[in-house]
Amino acid sequence: MGLHVIDEAKRCLNCKKPRCMEGCPIHTPVPPMIRMFLDGQMTEAAEMVFANNPLSVICSLVCDHEKQCEGHCIKGIKGEPVHISSIENYISDTCFDKMKLEKKPWNGGRIGVVGAGPAGITIAILMACRGYRVTIFEVREKIGGILRYGIPEFRLPKSILDRYDKKMKELGIRFRPNFALGGSTGVHDLLEDGYNAVFIGTGTWRPYRLNIPGETFGNVHYGINYLNNPDVYDLGDRVVVIGAGNAAMDVARTAIRKGSRYVTVYSVTEVPAASPKEVEYARIDGVEFEFLQTASRITDDGVMICDVEWDENGQMVKHEETERFVPADSIIISISQGPQDRIVNRDKELKVDERGLLKTNEKGETTMKGIFASGDVVTGAKTVVEAVKCSKMIADAMDEYVKASFSSKKV
Repeated sequence: MGLHVIDEAKRCLNCKKPRCMEGCPIHTPVPPMIRMFLDGQMTEAAEMVFANNPLSVICSLVCDHEKQCEGHCIKGIKGEPVHISSIENYISDTCFDKMKLEKKPWNGGRIGVVGAGPAGITIAILMACRGYRVTIFEVREKIGGILRYGIPEFRLPKSILDRYDKKMKELGIRFRPNFALGGSTGVHDLLEDGYNAVFIGTGTWRPYRLNIPGETFGNVHYGINYLNNPDVYDLGDRVVVIGAGNAAMDVARTAIRKGSRYVTVYSVTEVPAASPKEVEYARIDGVEFEFLQTASRITDDGVMICDVEWDENGQMVKHEETERFVPADSIIISISQGPQDRIVNRDKELKVDERGLLKTNEKGETTMKGIFASGDVVTGAKTVVEAVKCSKMIADAMDEYVKASFSSKKV
């Protein structure tokens, strides 16, 4: 691994106008990182990358690098791009535990973070480093959100999240597990308790339905629920996965690893929504694919599948006359998900759009004063790096908001 990374680093052309940085949503400083690595300044390189992206270790594993940094590498035009993700992972992973993060003295501010997923972790780290006392409220027992409960171990080892937990404790971040805000306690209670601002990053955990007959039968599961804890499911030999995004690839590949022998993904498009790399890995693992097809109804012994096409208005049309039976022990529906509504049901000042996503302005401010939000609960299911990008901007806005409130009190 080390030799491979060194060889890859030496392939970097150190472009004056690095396309790789332009392709990265958070503009990871790739050429400086590689130069520092080759010059023996790996710790400094890791600290620089972490300052730009607190989730650098994670993003180096789960980002769609083919569309981002590596997809824009100039060497990829006529050959293989530099494997930037491998270099970043080697640097970040090697140095993560020994990095000493600079933390400013307490500035008198207190921040509440609701949800310990990618957005929440990012906000918590950034605000703690700026001198705020931070408490994270999480409905589950450990940090990570979608990273821990929605991405399989073979793609993102849970030990990485445990290391983040330790690093966050070093920063003085408090963690309240198994705490569902929106029940007996709402965000308004946090403000009354002295939190100067609250960040909501609760993600999207409510699976979207197909709304077809048989969807409540015992042989049907939702992808986001399955990935939460695959070991409690007995899927059987034959599994049908409806949906072809990256989450569906995780579902299909996990099912194979848990013992299912025949796993087929049904996509309503000719090209799966998942990244080409994830599709290729799924094929190598043994997953079969069927295109321009979807489920029309579910039975106790399998699923009825029919052909689909797309009209000139971009609307999907089901051809019920092509309906045919596909035997299956389990059917897993993985067609994205939306937000839960516990918090907005309790705190009526928080407004949502027609999809149930929190409404925010360009600074991440919700319709409730002092409450900010980003990540999937605002945008719908997106990538980890997009959550980091938005959260960095919102950390600045929250900092500005709290400091302004301090100034107004002095006046």
